[in-house]
Amino acid sequence: MNILVTGANGQVGSELQVLAANYPNWTFFFTDSSDLDITDSNVVFSFFKDNTPDACINCAAYTAVDKAESDEDTAYQVNVIGSKHLAEACSVHQTQLVQISTDYVYHNDQNTPFKETDTTNPQSVYARTKLEGEQIAARILPTTIIIRTSWVYSSFGHNFVKTMRRLGEERDQLGIVFDQIGTPTYARHLADAILQMLAKIANDEIADVHARGIYHYSNEGVCSWYDFAKAIFELSNIECTTKPIESSAYPTPAKRPPFSVLNKDKIKTNFDIEIPYWKEGLKECLDLL
Repeated sequence: MNILVTGANGQVGSELQVLAANYPNWTFFFTDSSDLDITDSNVVFSFFKDNTPDACINCAAYTAVDKAESDEDTAYQVNVIGSKHLAEACSVHQTQLVQISTDYVYHNDQNTPFKETDTTNPQSVYARTKLEGEQIAARILPTTIIIRTSWVYSSFGHNFVKTMRRLGEERDQLGIVFDQIGTPTYARHLADAILQMLAKIANDEIADVHARGIYHYSNEGVCSWYDFAKAIFELSNIECTTKPIESSAYPTPAKRPPFSVLNKDKIKTNFDIEIPYWKEGLKECLDLL
């Protein structure tokens, strides 16, 4: 099976590169914007014609949440137009599309884990463009698999875990937001789940009607950013005092969802995927760092 991975130098894409070794019979095309500009339809269709991928995992995204507020056009081009072009090419070539999305699409006054059928209410440019990217992909290619995830981190790239480790070594005390609740997601666990899904589809272990649509994936459990930071410091043996602060004390250009815990029953039931607890993922990542 031929697998195209866009945004391959990001956190999830980098983890897919590591895990590709577990699928020696598959051919992977790992691309980034320098060799596959998904905002250019001609470039996308040319790539598909030359390489005929059986599946496309779209990890490419404009993820600078705050910068997107003042750079809406670029965010739209990558998150919406790029998704459109990939979906169109996948439709022509009968390619399975996996679209990575975000918990930011919800942002509702809710205190129970979100299900895939819950109402969306994006409150930032990033969230709106990611949701529109989902919608346009599913409209063009109804077999699209959309995976909404949250609080992604990895040993690759820039993320909360690396930032906390750096700041914890530099400072004696840090104020960390405690009134935003969600679940961290170790990118390697997410990448592994995606490859398991594609393998089960390829082996006809799941009917098409049950494979398509929106899915949630994050690690198991619930915490605040404060709890997450505390765990990072404890597992890293970093002596740094953490103080819980409200979101209002740390204003950002883009609004963050106050609650974004995801219900993962659908992906566990349909694909028989086992999901590790968030601290297990954190320990694995810290061991690599």
